Amino acid sequence: MERRTFLRGAVIGTSVATFGGTLMRGAAYAAPAQPGPGPYGALGAADARGIQLPSGFTSRIIARSGQTVAGTSYTWHNAPDGGACFADGTGWIYVSNSEISPGGGAGAVKFNSSGTITGAHRVLSNTRQNCAGGKTPWNTWLSCEEVSLGYVYETDPWGVNAATRRDAMGRFKHEAAAADPVRKVIYLTEDESNGCFYRFVPSTWGNLSSGTLQVLKAGTATSGSFTWANVPDPDGAPTVTRDQVSGAKRFNGGEGCHYANDTVWFTTKGDNRVWQLNLTTNTYELAYDDSLVSGSAPLSGVDNVTGSSSGDLFIAEDGGNMEICIITPDDVVAPFLRINGQSGSEITGPAFSPNGQRLYFSSQRGTTGSSSGGITYEVTGPFRS
Repeated sequence: MERRTFLRGAVIGTSVATFGGTLMRGAAYAAPAQPGPGPYGALGAADARGIQLPSGFTSRIIARSGQTVAGTSYTWHNAPDGGACFADGTGWIYVSNSEISPGGGAGAVKFNSSGTITGAHRVLSNTRQNCAGGKTPWNTWLSCEEVSLGYVYETDPWGVNAATRRDAMGRFKHEAAAADPVRKVIYLTEDESNGCFYRFVPSTWGNLSSGTLQVLKAGTATSGSFTWANVPDPDGAPTVTRDQVSGAKRFNGGEGCHYANDTVWFTTKGDNRVWQLNLTTNTYELAYDDSLVSGSAPLSGVDNVTGSSSGDLFIAEDGGNMEICIITPDDVVAPFLRINGQSGSEITGPAFSPNGQRLYFSSQRGTTGSSSGGITYEVTGPFRS
């Protein structure tokens, strides 16, 4: 999948112009148009849960912080954050982090083939500020600590096997992880205003107990070529990992990360950008930059990101107007859903069920604006395949 964007008076790669809702190919930069509805159409009126959705989609609440998950004895955690879905026979499991400290960790909800909740359980406990993370091809959940010298924990979504701290993946303010089964590496974002972008190369693919942490090296521009360099001391002491390699490229607040089709996308909340690494050419560029959008940007406060089988990116907002926005393969940028009445919160943990017809996500602080007010939702409808 190829994405381009117009960068401050210069075109990168093919000729491109940006406007409020679309990144147009093959056009000179002219008077910007206004944002329009995406492939699912305009958002409808808010439903009983305060969620605006396109026609044909419905929402439900599956869990609330501090309350037992329906039909189970498990109390849902505070401040639900990053998440992922795992196939479980004919059903599936949704795993969700808890971004609190102390406590942290992660929990999970089980569903049968019809989407009925059949169980809930803990998969990680006694960690710190577990923000985002990522799913591995061998069906484990990497839960990342968003604290200085934080760790990555590899967890079992079924809650059977004990979680394992993966020291070799480095100690820094971890945010998200994305597995690349082609190059057999894990990409990692760092939530610092002068953070870096990393990859972990395991000694053996499928075993994260040992390997090499590397950092992306590039110039200061918003596009160009990149290389990887080994981080000498992944434990981040006495020198933090981002300051160990000369020429390491800086990113302003690394957040969500997603891999698909020889491309990795990641967001930087400090400057409201979506970056794209083209892994076959070892080049990078911007896929979205809200500062270049005329008028009201359709996507602001970029955070967690996931992808659908159609190649659409779904990006959750921390800030903005509490939307999950979509960026399509043909570069349409538009809201997919909006949560009303929760301006003191943020949207976290977007993830699709294995069949691609259910989208899970949370409002981390809900209507209360506190970590104990988290609400986890499911949206069902005719998602593109």
